[in-house]
Amino acid sequence: MVQLRQWLHETHKGKIPKDFHILRFLRARDFNLEKGRDMLVHSLAWRKLHNIDRLLDTYEAPEVIQKYYAGGWHYNDKDGRPMYILKLGEMDIKGLIKSGGEEGILKQVLAVNEEGLRRCQWATKSKGHPVSACTCIVDLEGLSMRHLWRPGIKTLLRIIEVVEANYPETMGRLLIVRAPRVFPVLWTLVSPFIDENTRQKFMIYGGKDYLAPGGLGDYVDEQYIPDFLGGECYCDVYEGGQHVPKSYYHYHEDQLDSSPTEPPFSSESLYQMAFVIKEWPHELHLKVDERGSVITWDFDILKGAVTFTVLRCRSPLTSEPHEHHVHGAAGGIGSTQYISKDMVVGVDISIVEPPCVCRDGNSVQGSHVTRQAGSYILQWKFFDTTKSSHSLDFSFTSHKSKVMYYTEVLQSQGFKGSMTSLQSSQSGFSQLSHSQGSQMSGLTGSYPSR
Repeated sequence: MVQLRQWLHETHKGKIPKDFHILRFLRARDFNLEKGRDMLVHSLAWRKLHNIDRLLDTYEAPEVIQKYYAGGWHYNDKDGRPMYILKLGEMDIKGLIKSGGEEGILKQVLAVNEEGLRRCQWATKSKGHPVSACTCIVDLEGLSMRHLWRPGIKTLLRIIEVVEANYPETMGRLLIVRAPRVFPVLWTLVSPFIDENTRQKFMIYGGKDYLAPGGLGDYVDEQYIPDFLGGECYCDVYEGGQHVPKSYYHYHEDQLDSSPTEPPFSSESLYQMAFVIKEWPHELHLKVDERGSVITWDFDILKGAVTFTVLRCRSPLTSEPHEHHVHGAAGGIGSTQYISKDMVVGVDISIVEPPCVCRDGNSVQGSHVTRQAGSYILQWKFFDTTKSSHSLDFSFTSHKSKVMYYTEVLQSQGFKGSMTSLQSSQSGFSQLSHSQGSQMSGLTGSYPSR
């Protein structure tokens, strides 16, 4: 963990996750440093892209979720873990998905996971020992073939994929009770997508086996066993069993079955994506109206490596930019180019921030104080790592890098204080991080225009 923390200090300036958060990702990858690092940095970028740190403060479950989603929190288990109850068998999965869509269900599940992290922190303080995971009781009473609806299975598989990638080692135990005969069919469909370490935490009970020795009583104090499972504790979770009225429906079945591979989870994300191809850099044009304005940037390398440069055009840009199309990119546009091949450095354009190589997993923040008004270009150019290595590498390499970025232009009168401590007023920094001060010094620093 010390090695990974040191690496993060070098690549994620000022926003290092807490030790227990790093440890969860290392455990999920059996303490393989390289695999744990890769999983962690991609999760941090995912949180930033979808504004996950503010989810609990901004998310309000839609009316249909509040009325018909049969899940809720219910005390703690014997180990002090927060306990979540999900009456999956009695939920109208088809009605919920047709009302809120795959994205709506996913957002609800992520809100539950974020609430789980918060409750673990509360439990740690109240119990006096670390509590890093939750227990979930899934009641399958009422599960039938209607739950094996194709868009429903597709939504479930996506939820598993997202949760396993971003909330590893947060499930202490999952108790599946009253599993009916149809359950093995569902299990066959989803179990191959569940991590082996997670599967080992599943306890499955058919019929009333959960009441026998080795059942719920081994994990939950008798006083907290829910009343609907034979206990005496009132459980304030929606009972389920009712169909969602069609008046809530917003999606037709063909819409649910043909959603894109990576639909946007958050429509309010400040960040944009770009695919940088070997011959096609991605360039962002920023118009600066007054001298002394500050250009700030915050970007993550999600795949490959790039060279990042800031340039100033010596005359206004008049031609339309070129758009390079990439399969899988939003709108089909992977990158945009403003600098034509006939433009010459020193004549048509000036380099105001020297090129900086940024590699897979790097998170870069920086700022540039402009000395002149005009057109500025932020450029991400593909960097071939094989050419910079002296080792023999016969693996197949990709000629495409993926960048997630956000930029701002701050007017000169809009900030005070040292130029080297500028911080974007909107760019999100993970609340999973230690407080490292307000400095936002990027890999290239902050310099006036040349």
